[in-house]
Amino acid sequence: MSSIEERRVKKRVIACSALLAGLLGGCVGSTRLDPDFGDAVRQDAAAQVADPDGVGRRASASAADGARTALAQDRYQKNQVIPPVVSTTTSTRSAGGSNGSGASGSGGGN
Repeated sequence: MSSIEERRVKKRVIACSALLAGLLGGCVGSTRLDPDFGDAVRQDAAAQVADPDGVGRRASASAADGARTALAQDRYQKNQVIPPVVSTTTSTRSAGGSNGSGASGSGGGN
């Protein structure tokens, strides 16, 4: 390569580097987050924790006292944990008809 071509390549490299540095520099100042950033995740995590009172309401701070915790730990060690109430989001009901390929289907071919 001649010295003129080398200078052109160096100038292009420097120009591209400066352009990239300028583009990346714009990202540095925009890292401030809202004070409530992450609240939804924390709320979802809290909703997945079993209610220590077992009455379906938000427990107060006094609900997790030492005696209650000791009883729960004792039940856990003896493998006598009280199972949580199973709840479902959907229910299925049968109307008595058949939508499959059984004898009552409408695509019989007779």
